[in-house]
Amino acid sequence: MKKLGIFLGTAALSLSACVSPEGASGGADTRSFGSVPENVRAIAAPGQDLSDVRINNADGCFVYRYQGPVETTYLPLRNRKGQPICAKRDEPPAA
Repeated sequence: MKKLGIFLGTAALSLSACVSPEGASGGADTRSFGSVPENVRAIAAPGQDLSDVRINNADGCFVYRYQGPVETTYLPLRNRKGQPICAKRDEPPAA
């Protein structure tokens, strides 16, 4: 019985490695688009990977995929002054 418990624990741990973590896929709070607009590409600071850029639905700002030594996550895309680059949001009409 003890061997069965160890086997099931090992199997569950092994299968969990096949699941992509939420941060690596961008999660449900981002949306991807075709290519990075040229005006965003022009103001983005150097050293940021522009191959996978998305828009964060929560704040409307651009995020890029950062592949670190331990994990892959999405970080805010910043301009040369260090400020986040955000898309223009449609303002709701005044009531």
